[in-house]
Amino acid sequence: MEEFLTIGQVSKRSGVASSALRFYEEKGLITSLRAGSGHRNYPRHVLRRIAFIVFAQKVGLSLDEIAEEVAKLPVDHTPSGQDWSKLSKTWTTRIEEKIMELERLKRGLSQCIGCGCLSLFHCKLANPGDRLGRFGPGPSRWMGKKR
Repeated sequence: MEEFLTIGQVSKRSGVASSALRFYEEKGLITSLRAGSGHRNYPRHVLRRIAFIVFAQKVGLSLDEIAEEVAKLPVDHTPSGQDWSKLSKTWTTRIEEKIMELERLKRGLSQCIGCGCLSLFHCKLANPGDRLGRFGPGPSRWMGKKR
């Protein structure tokens, strides 16, 4: 197996567009070596880092948050199970929060919006007298604001 991959090979293997790879590199999320011609050559282990970045984006982390996380990973070799384990501790809470948020959204779609009245101010069932308004703007129940 080749130790280094071209940007085209990394793009094809990771499913991430070359432009996104260049952007990730600009943001310091991944690194490449430059050939004399200026072409990017990526170490094979960058594929794991890219998979992590893609997953982190799907979970809802911002690029700044992802940069903080990948900064904890070794840059010169494939991260070990122990390296990944360190990162996963912060992820469990984040994923659980996301699950709860999606559950609230699911309930809201079938209960609140599903009733058909479309009025949170006048709704006698979900929000009589707009009592949720004192908790600030936005969908308080969906966002998990304490009542």
